[in-house]
Amino acid sequence: MQKPFIVGITGGSASGKTTFLNRLLASFSPENICLISQDNYYKDREHQTRDLNGVVNFDLPSCIDDEAYAQDILKLSQGETVYRKEYTFNNPNVVPKQLEFKPAPIVVVEGIFVFYFEEIAKLLDLKVYIDAKEYIKLQRRIVRDKVERGYDLDDVLYRYTHHVAPTYEKYIKPYKNDADIIIPNNEKFDRGLEVLTTFLNSKIK
Repeated sequence: MQKPFIVGITGGSASGKTTFLNRLLASFSPENICLISQDNYYKDREHQTRDLNGVVNFDLPSCIDDEAYAQDILKLSQGETVYRKEYTFNNPNVVPKQLEFKPAPIVVVEGIFVFYFEEIAKLLDLKVYIDAKEYIKLQRRIVRDKVERGYDLDDVLYRYTHHVAPTYEKYIKPYKNDADIIIPNNEKFDRGLEVLTTFLNSKIK
């Protein structure tokens, strides 16, 4: 089996990464691409940091088990299959699955801190940054957190103002210039997706 080509995809919270990733995955046969997401490497809630008001802040690098994430990416790069319990964002209505990540010619590493964590960034062959305007990201975050995670509007706005926005400015935006490709996603990303898909297809032997 060929050595996987590892693509890191990041961007601010609600920049549209999930939608972009779904379209990207749909452009390849399952045996040719593997997605491993930072979302499944959150530490348990009791190990998370609380802000001055006692609210758990899930938008800090310390929330992520970056060592385990890096180790699993390395295993995939070496042709090993990885198993990981799904993280359900504390949603009691969701039963976590046992996830299986199989090595493939293209491995996609996704998350808001994948450029920030040095041990992960150094494993990436290509860095892609999904960009969107702040007000658009906030609109998307409100819809996502209400529907998928059960948060009310006040909770979403509090977290965005005190957690999400400061984290973006400190841990995500500064690494935008490290990206090999920046894809704007305010309305659509079709051309950016086409360019990336064409390039990645050239890496499959």
